[in-house]
Amino acid sequence: MSLIHNNRTKLSGTALNGTAIASIAAGFITPLAAVSLGVPGARGALRATLFAVAWRAVGSIPRLTARPLLGSLRE
Repeated sequence: MSLIHNNRTKLSGTALNGTAIASIAAGFITPLAAVSLGVPGARGALRATLFAVAWRAVGSIPRLTARPLLGSLRE
């Protein structure tokens, strides 16, 4: 039973980690790259920075949730 539990826990942790990475890439890296590269239509630097910081926080939530979840693995 612990093998099934461990695999389900790992899959959940992986899904949460993937969600965090996607949120950070879409909301944190992309706006900052657009402003720094001067992409037409990109928001101002201050607005993009605030947007990026907010998405960084959103991306941290699943990662912080996954860590204790993976701590519940059984031997």
